[in-house]
Amino acid sequence: MDRDLFQQEHGIIGKSLEMQEIVDVVRQVAPTDITVLITGESGVGKEVIARALHAASKRSKKQLVTVNCGAIPEGLIESELFGHEKGSFTSAVDNRKGYFEIADGSSIFLDEIGETPLATQVKLLRVLESGEFMRVGSSSTRKSDVRVIAATNKDLQYEVQQKHFRPDLYFRLRSVNIVIPPLRNRREDIPPLVEHFVKDFTTRNRIQFEGFTDDATELMMSYRWPGNVRELKNVIESMLVLKNGRRLTADDVRENLKEYQGPVVDRNLPVIANKTVEQAERELIYRALVELKGSILELRDVVMQGIPAQHQAKFASVDRSNGNGASTLQEMERKMVIGALNRHKGNRRLAAKELEISERTLYRKIKEFGLQE
Repeated sequence: MDRDLFQQEHGIIGKSLEMQEIVDVVRQVAPTDITVLITGESGVGKEVIARALHAASKRSKKQLVTVNCGAIPEGLIESELFGHEKGSFTSAVDNRKGYFEIADGSSIFLDEIGETPLATQVKLLRVLESGEFMRVGSSSTRKSDVRVIAATNKDLQYEVQQKHFRPDLYFRLRSVNIVIPPLRNRREDIPPLVEHFVKDFTTRNRIQFEGFTDDATELMMSYRWPGNVRELKNVIESMLVLKNGRRLTADDVRENLKEYQGPVVDRNLPVIANKTVEQAERELIYRALVELKGSILELRDVVMQGIPAQHQAKFASVDRSNGNGASTLQEMERKMVIGALNRHKGNRRLAAKELEISERTLYRKIKEFGLQE
């Protein structure tokens, strides 16, 4: 099965070079029983990759068992994972199988593995090494044939250094480590994701959607999406419902982003410890200029409304480049690439840096859009 068909069958949305490389790794390791660690920020789609690994494996006939380790209280996590015997603690009124026993012959997805207590990590290591475990309150050893897929939004190497995570378990988990980049570092995945979420939601809810204006598209392409793919999906669905399927503008998009941006009062302050003062100041100035540009363009529109139509042509050069007509997300992406290249006089390294994509991705986009010299 080729890559495109594999992505379509397993619901992996994205055309960036980074996602293509991830899909290739998934295709290669899925048929094996090797342990896989998936890392990345919250909302990047780690569970989608985990489900694809299971669905493309020889264990796919049985259901994937998913466990959110961060949602289980510390006092109950061993019972949930390995089961317990009747009477082993106050509320243990009967024998109970744990997730590893339930997943025998299948795969188990341990989400938020970085949240597991150190004492539980010892028992997880034993299961990974030998397949053996004991129920809480039991002295007999049980075995389970399970393929383990784990995920975390934490830097486990740092957690090991801080003695919050066992190094032996860390090295055992990362037999294969799939790192999913945040959405802001693979912006070319935004158009197909938007298309997928719109199509899926409108089909399920029988909504007629009129599309996006240029300025709405540009805002979605330029926004940093701190909540990643999960945030993008929620914003799209909220707009489709609240605006009843009508054409969506930048104001509509911005209105829905307030929910995510509002609580971050100090979002413009430098928060990365290794940034220099100069870098932080430059970032603050850049963000202020972006906001100022938006205000100026809005003011321009107000002024233009008071100018007679026969004189408005004089001001045509001061263009928003954000028409009210619809354009495809691909066209908007092309404009962003051209703009970055023009601003940096053809310097691809600087243009890629501004667009927050890799140089390889920029080279591919230049070829795709026919921008080669």
